[in-house]
Amino acid sequence: MKRKTAAFCFSLALALSLAACGGETGPSNGSSQPQISAPQTPSQGASAQPEGSEWNGTTTGSTLVVYFSATGNTQRVADQIAQRTGGDLFELEPVEPYTQEDLNYGDNDSRAAREYADASLRDVELVADTVENWDDYDTVFLGYPIWWGEAAWPVNGFVEANDFTGKTVIPFCTSASSGLGSSAQELAELAGAGDWQEGMRFSTQAGQDEVQAWLDSLAAELVLTGPGEDG
Repeated sequence: MKRKTAAFCFSLALALSLAACGGETGPSNGSSQPQISAPQTPSQGASAQPEGSEWNGTTTGSTLVVYFSATGNTQRVADQIAQRTGGDLFELEPVEPYTQEDLNYGDNDSRAAREYADASLRDVELVADTVENWDDYDTVFLGYPIWWGEAAWPVNGFVEANDFTGKTVIPFCTSASSGLGSSAQELAELAGAGDWQEGMRFSTQAGQDEVQAWLDSLAAELVLTGPGEDG
């Protein structure tokens, strides 16, 4: 996969030297119009930032963390990525939020099960599927839970609605047992543009150290590739 420009490699490596800690958050509640938000400061009682951290709550303005979270697990990882990269956050919220009953995968009559069985039902309307100042972001982390081995389909509308030309896209997912599988590749094909990286799967219990280790390895890989090289 082709690699990033020197400017992105430098900014990502610099951003990853900043650290902050986030707590567990609840599932999306289907609130009104989503807003792009800066990373939240660590919650009271969260572990201290690593010694020497220079993170001060500011953003780089070039990294965006977009996510859909049905139960809060993906949201928690997205928060940590935003805090540690200085990226902005954008939540994908269905107009009709998923309830616990909707997500009862053992019930063939539940909403998620019916949508899985009938692909025509997967066109989930979002409160907002476009991002203000989209052209200002050159790096997009895209997060989602895995449903039946696939990327949760509420992210499809966002991918289809935006032009990823010139952007580096870094997928990540959460699941209890399933791997990333072909979900990132399928989203890349749906987008039809952008430099899509391999992505990462996190367990539903992924901790801050695991997220940080991935970001560190990602930054090292991109920087070691060097500008102008096709890896």
